[in-house]
Amino acid sequence: QDAEVVRTRDPQRLAQCDVVVDVGGEYDPERHRYDHHQRSFTESMRSLRPDKPWTTKLSSAGLVYCHFGSQILAGLLEQPEDGPVVTALYDKLYENFVEEIDAIDNGIAQAEGEPRYALTTTLSARVSHLNPRWNDPDQDTEVG
Repeated sequence: QDAEVVRTRDPQRLAQCDVVVDVGGEYDPERHRYDHHQRSFTESMRSLRPDKPWTTKLSSAGLVYCHFGSQILAGLLEQPEDGPVVTALYDKLYENFVEEIDAIDNGIAQAEGEPRYALTTTLSARVSHLNPRWNDPDQDTEVG
């Protein structure tokens, strides 16, 4: 609740953080490091939680959801973490929201062949509009 959010790729600053997400090149849940950008990273929801059917490679968002989603939902709903309500909602949220983020972030196509139309209103598309263009001379992501 009182966390300070720091955006950096500086390894010295990252080493001081309690939780690191999507940077740092390390997946180590015991140390709260949730990056998926290593060549050796192949984790999916199913590989980390064998009771789940999804085999899409996880993004950092999926890793955080995998490790903390049930706990967060249980707190918000004031329901037991292993109860049927939290379990059903956890699965539906992953299947209908987070899995899409995982797939898009990892470059996994929704279908084989050429798409018939462009999807420009997905969560990923909206976030990408906040980033500077690749050829923008000012690559500062903190400037609005």
